[in-house]
Amino acid sequence: MARVLISGFAICLVAGNGWAQVDTVDTQKQADSRTVLGVGNELLAAGAEMIRAGQYEDGIRLTTQGLERPASTNDRAAALSNLCAAHAASGHPDLAITFCTESISINEKNWRAYSNRSYAFYLKGMYAQAHADLEMAASISPNARQVEQIRGMINERNLRPSVIMEDHR
Repeated sequence: MARVLISGFAICLVAGNGWAQVDTVDTQKQADSRTVLGVGNELLAAGAEMIRAGQYEDGIRLTTQGLERPASTNDRAAALSNLCAAHAASGHPDLAITFCTESISINEKNWRAYSNRSYAFYLKGMYAQAHADLEMAASISPNARQVEQIRGMINERNLRPSVIMEDHR
């Protein structure tokens, strides 16, 4: 059950309908991260599709191969964010954090990279860091569904009651 939940969540973390994330602004001037299907690097597109389908090993392999080809900085940042999501979903949060950090260093406005890194921190039990990255993602894309999902997960974990036992002998 937990694997299905993580797989489903990871699919939400990967870029929407393609591999290149493009920030656009809607009519109300709110930041929105949309995705366009790129034709320049079929390996990155195929990698994103594999990750979205829950086939993380194949997605990681294809995306890594795609990154060996020349790519624009936005495409590279999106692909690194996708690698982050795949590694987090496959239970490797340390690798995920590395890829998200690299993605953010290329594009500070990529809310998905912050959201993905937040999830990786969450997996490691590093809730303060997860919350900080989540707030950054929310400041860039306040209406993103993934941000609210991770916020709920962090809140649920932080609000779990704890019991302190005392020995009165």
